[in-house]
Amino acid sequence: MITELSIRNFAIIDEMKISFAEGLNVITGETGAGKSILIGAMSLLLGERASVDIIRSHEDSAMVEAFFEIEGRNDLKEMLKEMGFHVGNELILKRIISRTGKNRVFVDGQLATLGMLSAISTSLVNICGQHEHQIILNAEKHIDILDNFGDLEQLRSEYTELYNQYLALSGKLRQLLEVNKTREERGEFLRFHLKEIEDAGIRIGEDDQLQEEKRVLNNVQKLLEYADGAHDVLYGKAGSVLEGLRSINSNVREIKKIDRTLSLSEKDLDAVYYQLEEAALALRNYKKNLSYDPTRLEAIDDRLELLSRLKRKYGRTLEDVLQKKTEIEQELKTIDSVDEEIDLLLAEVEDLKANMLGKAQMLSARRRETAALLKKEIEEEIHALRMEKATFEVMFAEATPDQGGLPFHSRGVDQVEFYLTTNVGEVPKPLNRIASGGELSRIMLAMKKVLAGTGSVGTLVFDEVDSGIGGATAEDVGRKLSDASKDHQVLCITHLPQIACFGDRHYRVSKTVVGEKTVTSVDVLSEDERLNEITRMLGGTELTEKTREHAREMLVMSRVKK
Repeated sequence: MITELSIRNFAIIDEMKISFAEGLNVITGETGAGKSILIGAMSLLLGERASVDIIRSHEDSAMVEAFFEIEGRNDLKEMLKEMGFHVGNELILKRIISRTGKNRVFVDGQLATLGMLSAISTSLVNICGQHEHQIILNAEKHIDILDNFGDLEQLRSEYTELYNQYLALSGKLRQLLEVNKTREERGEFLRFHLKEIEDAGIRIGEDDQLQEEKRVLNNVQKLLEYADGAHDVLYGKAGSVLEGLRSINSNVREIKKIDRTLSLSEKDLDAVYYQLEEAALALRNYKKNLSYDPTRLEAIDDRLELLSRLKRKYGRTLEDVLQKKTEIEQELKTIDSVDEEIDLLLAEVEDLKANMLGKAQMLSARRRETAALLKKEIEEEIHALRMEKATFEVMFAEATPDQGGLPFHSRGVDQVEFYLTTNVGEVPKPLNRIASGGELSRIMLAMKKVLAGTGSVGTLVFDEVDSGIGGATAEDVGRKLSDASKDHQVLCITHLPQIACFGDRHYRVSKTVVGEKTVTSVDVLSEDERLNEITRMLGGTELTEKTREHAREMLVMSRVKK
């Protein structure tokens, strides 16, 4: 449950700290005092989208922080552990909204993401306001509410997994059937391209080698001149390098006959001589092999043009062209075996469809059992809220057929919608067409009362639950809220004294002007202060002793009726 809520610079709230208790916490105050701002602040902790407009004027940032007790919440502790957070019996959630856009989220003092905050907080707090009313009225959500009530998520998950497999296999089957329609034409087209690549006899790196050979052929005369010049310097003319080296070697030998101290090695000189001699021979042989061949040059140009055409058609490089060849071969293999694949896939799809429909029918049967229980429990609740003649129905219809004509969808074979009639003899109609504001508030409370027992959320927050009701009905709503608070911590914002008097702890929101600032504050009321507040809610501006006595009587009776 939530034990403390701190708010700073949020809307007209300067700074506020509220401690909540177990049971039913009621929040009252004059219209416009800022009661719903508390809900807005708590919504930030549920991951709701935030705007800089919520930041108090002349301030740079707004902050909302909440302390929770989570002892016994092993499911939540496991989630926190998987997210990498410290796990204890207390939890602190904090969110800061900045005008600069640098919004931050903290879980137990550690930076976190908005998604983490939402996952954690929605398992802690459920706010029942206008947004929840819209969910109840949205027929698309009714099947989810039913499955949640019946604890059918595991069975539905098993069906969904089969359904997704079915969609994947059906998609693959459609592709193969499409291929089968055009496979003869496609096969002929692919074989033409395969033959074109195969006939070319491509070798990796061939284009680079041909470009190199072409460059040599186009420069034969220059290469001969360079080779001749180098050969002549080394060997071919008088005074060549090799001739000079022979003279050097001879002189060194003569020196060493006389003076052995010369450190110059004859072997090193011989090695240099032989290396240069080999270089001279290599240049001579190179010249012999150089010749201009216009026929070969033409053949190279033709080959390069063919390779360029293939690269333009099938890829940027010869590797791409050969990869395309592999892909064509694989597609041809698929086309050639498509009949066999279709038969195998058809059998697989039929088996999967049978399993899926069997699971869907099992889910549908469980839903109908659950619907009967949901009807019974909700009718008990709404009858106790002075809608004695109301009938609640869970209506089933077949799902819209899929592309293959089969009646199922991602959630099974059912379409579910909640119907209601409030008067004897009337035909039940869709909930969003029958419920008035007061009826909707009571149905909302009844459903939350019934569904709350199936969830693990520790705190229920009710806003606008008193919309369109009053008198004895409001008293019944207050009693139901008190009943709900036996299993969950309940926070309720209300304008009705009949509801407020059932609170285990009573808070008053008030707005005052301090200097040039409007300041909202929240106070926990003592017994006398609570009596005064109930009196105000009953009597408005005229607070008579009779009204005060009525308020005292209401408080006493509410304790008796709890």
